[in-house]
Amino acid sequence: MKSFLDKILFRSNNLENISSNIKNFTKKTSAEKIFDVINNYSKNSEIRYVGGLIRKIINEEIVNDIDLATNLEPKEICKVLKENRIDFYETGIEHGTITALLNQQKFEITTLRKDISTDGRHAKVEFSKDWKIDASRRDFTINSIYSDKDGNLFDPFNGIHDLKRGLVNFIGDADKRIKEDYLRILRYIRFFLEYSKLPHNLELIKKLKINIGGISKLSKDRLLNELRKIAKLNSLEKLSKDKISQDLILMIFPELKNIKIFSKLDTYKKKILNEMDFIFLLSLMIIDGSDNVDYFFYKFNISKKDQKRIKILDNFYKDKINSKTFTENSMNRMFYYEGRQAIIDVLKFRIIKLKKFDKNLFELVKLYEKKTIPVLPIKTEVLMKKYHLSEGHKLGTTLKIIEEEWIKNNFQISDKQIDYIVKN
Repeated sequence: MKSFLDKILFRSNNLENISSNIKNFTKKTSAEKIFDVINNYSKNSEIRYVGGLIRKIINEEIVNDIDLATNLEPKEICKVLKENRIDFYETGIEHGTITALLNQQKFEITTLRKDISTDGRHAKVEFSKDWKIDASRRDFTINSIYSDKDGNLFDPFNGIHDLKRGLVNFIGDADKRIKEDYLRILRYIRFFLEYSKLPHNLELIKKLKINIGGISKLSKDRLLNELRKIAKLNSLEKLSKDKISQDLILMIFPELKNIKIFSKLDTYKKKILNEMDFIFLLSLMIIDGSDNVDYFFYKFNISKKDQKRIKILDNFYKDKINSKTFTENSMNRMFYYEGRQAIIDVLKFRIIKLKKFDKNLFELVKLYEKKTIPVLPIKTEVLMKKYHLSEGHKLGTTLKIIEEEWIKNNFQISDKQIDYIVKN
């Protein structure tokens, strides 16, 4: 009897804490005004927090996005926001989503809806007034938790219970949910890596694998965006040790050949990787000395800037390197021509790849984090005036030789050296 009462009291206290945290979140943001203007629109109008925001508050994570659901239709949302002088834009009005802007915060407001038909990529929706129907169309129980601004919860599929247990559970029939949107295969992997405290359900894994071919229907941008969300150090560490998740993700991204690199990280490496962004983490997974990087670029839409950053790393490690490569004199050339980001990436890439601790690499990182990219002290005009050189091939060649000598000598060059170069 006592054990039963303890469970009831624990659940009660737990819900009170969750509600209190939601209420505090409302106070810290501009959400209260959004709630007030929607709730006061009519006697039946209502708006609630939903999905990732609630999940993250319960799990004491940082909330990045504020998602809200309402029983108002999109045109009514626009009307009430306009009347209350709240800026907004129509993010995806055909699917019922309006983004409100208030005090530099974004609030994504979506009308309750139900799916009329789906093709594994897109859904044809019908707007609804029923909160349970809206919850029923969502993917996982942990994403179907709602709350008003004061922390009064609506949890029709026991998502809080599943989140606390560490269970990633589809709502209703898993096979049907997957076929509605094949991106849910990747979303399952992400949520499993982030929240699971239990082993995979092998029957569910069979359904995911059977449906894996549906991934080809999805846009490459959606797939890459989901990979960005997965590529956090804690998730990558867990992924590198979880064969089932690895098998699934490699069916979708076979180019992630070095995914196991995150399985044995010491304290130093973890500290570095926690500071690095998605592009660096992606580089670690796809650079393997072959044309794998180019194939990844062919398949996925990576910006030219990010492509260049990855290719600098790829090309550097395709060349012959040894311990002498990693000295200040040797690295200065890259620092000057490619910039600070490139040199830091190259050094940190090497640190992560090496099995042994190399103090020299850490010292070089510190050096280049503080070092200013130098400016060649000799100008074209000076050469022309002092040495009577005219514009043309000889002037350009001379300046290039001076620049190379200056780089080789740790960005130092004397007048005597310049004289010698010009006259020979």
